[in-house]
Amino acid sequence: MPSALPDGEPVPDDGALPAHALAGAAERPLGFYLHVPYCATRCGYCDFNTYTATELRGTGGVLASRDNYADTLIDEVRLARKVLGDDPRPVRTVFVGGGTPTLLAADDLVRMLGAIRDEFGLADDAEITTEANPESVDPRYLETLRTGGFNRISFGMQSARQHVLKVLDRTHTPGRPEACVAEARAVGFEHVNLDLIYGTPGESDDDWRASLDAALGAGPDHVSAYALIVEEGTQLARRIRRGEVPMTDDDVHADRYLIADEVLSGAGFDWYEVSNWATSAAGRCLHNELYWRGADWWGAGPGAHSHVGGVRWWNVKHPGAYAGALAAGRSPGAGRELLSEEDRRVERILLELRLREGCPLSLLRVEGLAAAGRALSEGLLESGPYGEGRAVLTLRGRLLADAVVRDLVD
Repeated sequence: MPSALPDGEPVPDDGALPAHALAGAAERPLGFYLHVPYCATRCGYCDFNTYTATELRGTGGVLASRDNYADTLIDEVRLARKVLGDDPRPVRTVFVGGGTPTLLAADDLVRMLGAIRDEFGLADDAEITTEANPESVDPRYLETLRTGGFNRISFGMQSARQHVLKVLDRTHTPGRPEACVAEARAVGFEHVNLDLIYGTPGESDDDWRASLDAALGAGPDHVSAYALIVEEGTQLARRIRRGEVPMTDDDVHADRYLIADEVLSGAGFDWYEVSNWATSAAGRCLHNELYWRGADWWGAGPGAHSHVGGVRWWNVKHPGAYAGALAAGRSPGAGRELLSEEDRRVERILLELRLREGCPLSLLRVEGLAAAGRALSEGLLESGPYGEGRAVLTLRGRLLADAVVRDLVD
């Protein structure tokens, strides 16, 4: 969750949505994202809306404390129930992200999930995920989560090499994420993801292959691999600017992506989104698919974004301001926008083109169709799906996904 918030129109104090946003809601899946904004330390590359204890000291008092954070977030879940009214949908997915959700007590995460169950109900096959820092969990913690209803967990591995982790300011030790996968499996977690980052300054091809091999050896059924993005204002950006560490380039990122796809595909993983691979359809992250397919989700927590029926809104960033709004009986929303049909068309192209199933050519206008034809002739789109009316990226197309999207959006 990037730290910068867009502009937008005000959100009503009661959080009420326009009537058209709820029209036809029963036909759309509903998910919840729960943001936990706390971290023990700040990673040098991180631009997310997160806070260490030092950064919060004196800025929010008791309202910003993680000790009572679960109660505050539950207040927003209850607000969601009021705003969505008699919406009959059971929640299809819940994703707890951060920050480091596992800095909270496991019982707190279970209580947050329980509030969603109590207010909305959960689908029989609901996917319930939390992110976790490898150093902040142990078997007892994981067992509490599993017993409490969580069935999917995502560990931040990033790399298997100590010198790479050091550049990223990651505090876990190599080997710990792999051990976490075994511990999660032992207590009954059905689905386990490992997050990897490639392109860190000082990382070699051999380092990247070692990280992939270590991840696969742990036995997850899902792997996410992201190119390192150096965000302005981060410690890593400052170090690169001072010449302390080198900056990797797009060619290096492309080479690493090709290695990832080769290694993961060879191990039985299939890509289903440009940066995500799973061993089966059941192993995919259904919650992220809600985002990519424009479904409805409520984001609870400081800075969290939500989308319901073409209305998108976002909460105030600071934990103290967030808690203060809820304590006063107000929505913590900082702003919102009503998406036009054209906005939604463009977003469908932007997001669906990144998926294995691609996007319908019927979404494209004349200029976009011409661009799609050029992309096909250049080997960026698969010919079979194209003939069936869909734009699906080839491997080369995935390397140039952002450029292809720009052309197709016209």
